[in-house]
Amino acid sequence: MPLLPEPPRSPERFTGRALVPLYAVTFIGTLGFGIVLTFLIFLVEEWGGNALVYGLLASTYPAFQLLGAPVLGRWSDIHGRRKVLFLSQVGTLVAWGIFITAFFMPLLPVATVNSALLGIFVLTLPLLVLFVARALDGLTGGNVSVANAYLADVTDDVERNQNFGRMSVASNMGYIVGPALAGVLGATVYGEILPVIAAFLISVAGTLIIAFWLPESNRCAIDRSLEEGSVRKVFGQEHRDCYFAGGEEQLSFRGAFRLAHVPFLLGLYFLIFLGFNIYYTAFPAFAAGGLAWTAAELGIYYSAISVMMVAVQGPVLARLSKRYAEAVLIIAGTIILGAGFAILVTGNLLLIYASAVLFAVGNGLMWPSFLSLLSKLAGKTYQGSVQGFAGSAGSLASIVGLILGGVLYEAIGAVAFLISAGTILAVFFLALRTLRFQPPTSRQPPEVTAPGMPSGPAETEDAMQPG
Repeated sequence: MPLLPEPPRSPERFTGRALVPLYAVTFIGTLGFGIVLTFLIFLVEEWGGNALVYGLLASTYPAFQLLGAPVLGRWSDIHGRRKVLFLSQVGTLVAWGIFITAFFMPLLPVATVNSALLGIFVLTLPLLVLFVARALDGLTGGNVSVANAYLADVTDDVERNQNFGRMSVASNMGYIVGPALAGVLGATVYGEILPVIAAFLISVAGTLIIAFWLPESNRCAIDRSLEEGSVRKVFGQEHRDCYFAGGEEQLSFRGAFRLAHVPFLLGLYFLIFLGFNIYYTAFPAFAAGGLAWTAAELGIYYSAISVMMVAVQGPVLARLSKRYAEAVLIIAGTIILGAGFAILVTGNLLLIYASAVLFAVGNGLMWPSFLSLLSKLAGKTYQGSVQGFAGSAGSLASIVGLILGGVLYEAIGAVAFLISAGTILAVFFLALRTLRFQPPTSRQPPEVTAPGMPSGPAETEDAMQPG
């Protein structure tokens, strides 16, 4: 009996409305997180924590994602994207259920810390339950990598960058609606628990969409079919017959580093996530403490960024991607983004909102273009595996960045934003190299394929992540 009801098979290439279920799943995922992101720092402080505890809590997701994402990526290559997306969404659903139980736990202190470096905080029982919820969500949190691999399966080179832009638009729409919804629901007499219940119900909707409306991407990377009647077929590991070029069934970590230019891009992926996640810990603490913002004001700020990013990643990116290669957009985006992080250190309210504009423009140009370039260089066969390794690189950087952001903010305050800016500006200088190996597209004359790159057209990517 199949794990999921099978929707009608779709053509190898999807267009238009056929991608709506995938965009809906992406929107729902960020909508749930956007709801909680708005008040999580306030909840952590209410239950005894500080900026460091907030960073540790946020880093729990990528720490466990680091373990789960490569496995889920390889499973998606073998068993299909849809089944792995379903598994990931169920994990998120259960994690929100555990999150809800934290509100019913007594505020019992488990440990107290008073340190000049780490600050003063109390670990309480509800905080520990939150750590468990984030750990489970992270362990099954390969949905971003798998969703991006799914999109890569069904998109050709000409449309790939635009479709990644549309995926990012769907993602950022969640960050627009989520904080606004959290502000409305959190202002009721039920407080923060009502937005969390909303996130749980939204995850239910995402699970149903995957189960009943999202078709398989008709993609299979197994090179040789297993013996008929084998025990593996009984357990559903041969849901279709297909073959895999190269004689291996999975791409090892060492094998990924033999793909031309992929190791370099994985290094950039790490640095991008490092810079972002220092900011993602430091800014909420800065807003709650240094700026004395409320959860509603923080939600407005996040929503404003997301509205602008939707505009950039939608019509603006669609137009620019027809004229400029991904490498050019990556380089332009990183310099704008780095400047946006740098001016946050002033604490000036006008410049803080100017930073939001630079953040939206810089990230809106850089991130979809980076994902598109990585997906082209990953090659057709190993798309899920490479995206899984990229997710692991992002998770490792998120662990370091989120914890470091908490430590830095407790130690040096808003100067922590200069560390984020410096990291992104380092990406700018390193990204200049991508101009040398940008794959040819319809905009450019063809170039000689780099050694180790697959011949023929390459097919085309999570915690807190670039939008």
